[in-house]
Amino acid sequence: MSAYRRKAAGAALAAVLLVGGATACENGKKDDSGKAAGAPSAQPTAAVAGGSATEALTAAYKKTSDAKSAKVRMTMKMSGALGGENIEMTGVQGWDPQVMDITMKGGLGKSGIDSMRMVMSGDVMYMELPADSPMSAGIDGKRWMKLDMKAAAEASGDAGALKELGGMGGMGGMSGMEQSQDPAKQLALLLASPNVKLVGSEKVEGADTQHYKGTLTFEEMLAANEGSKALPEADRAKLTEAMKKAGIKGYDMDVWVNKDGYPARMKVAIGTPGGSLDVDASYSDYAATATVRTPPENETLDLFAMLKDLGAKGAGSGAGA
Repeated sequence: MSAYRRKAAGAALAAVLLVGGATACENGKKDDSGKAAGAPSAQPTAAVAGGSATEALTAAYKKTSDAKSAKVRMTMKMSGALGGENIEMTGVQGWDPQVMDITMKGGLGKSGIDSMRMVMSGDVMYMELPADSPMSAGIDGKRWMKLDMKAAAEASGDAGALKELGGMGGMGGMSGMEQSQDPAKQLALLLASPNVKLVGSEKVEGADTQHYKGTLTFEEMLAANEGSKALPEADRAKLTEAMKKAGIKGYDMDVWVNKDGYPARMKVAIGTPGGSLDVDASYSDYAATATVRTPPENETLDLFAMLKDLGAKGAGSGAGA
C-alpha cells in the first residue's frame, strides 16, 4: 500500500513539475501600473519595415489578453540527452483568472500511468488517476489527488518558495510550459525580440494565417519576462550562468495569427549541445467559457498531507524524510 502511495505521489509530482510550475502565481498578476504582467510596452522595440509585424502582433496580444480563455492542443518533444519522450496535452485553459482542465499523455515516467487529467484553479491543482490504475488502491480508492501549492510553500517556512516557483515556471522556455500558461505572454515575449519579422502567409489546419518569427537570447528572455523578476538577483545570476554552461544560447519563437487576429499556432524551440526541446501548441475557440469544476472533497486525497505523512513515517523508521 505504501509503495502504491509513493508511486502515485511520484506520478502526481511529475505532472506538477511539467504543468504546475508554469501556472503557479500567475493568477491575474499585475504590475504597479495595473497592467497585466508580461504585457508589451506601448512602443515595442522590433524594427520591421512599415511596422506591420509589430502592429499585428501587438493587436493579437490585446485580443488574446481580452479573450481570457481558449482550447489548447500541445505537444512537447525532447531529443538527445534531454530524453526521447513526447508529451501531449489537450483541453481548455483560462488565463484571467488562471484555470485549466487538460489531459496529459506521456511524461509520467515509470508510474504505469499512460495519461492523467489535471484540473487547476488558482494555486490548487487536482490530478485524476485512471479508474483502472493499480495506484487507485494506494490512495484509499479516491479518484483525485490535490496539491495546494500556496499551502505547501507556506508550510515549508519559505514564504518566497511559491513566488520563485512561479518565476521559474514563467521563463517561457525554461520549463517549456509557458505555452500552456498564457498565449498572450508568449506574444509579449515575441514582441521583445529585436528581430521579429513576418515570414509570410501560410495555412494552419486549412485556415489562412500570417506567420511571424523572432529569436531571443536567454538574457533577453529574462529581461522581457515579468515572472523572472520574482527571483532574487543572486538566483537570476546563477540561472543565467547555468544556462550558459548548458549551452543554451537562445530561443526560436513562431506564431501563426489567423484572420480574426488570434494565434492559431505557437512554437518555441530551444537548442542545447545535448539535444533540443520543442513546444508546439494550437489554439482555438477563443473566449470560450473556461468552466472548470473542481472535484468534491470526498473523492480527493490531499497530496501534500500524504507526502508529509510518508516523510514522518520514513523519519520515524530511520529511513529519512
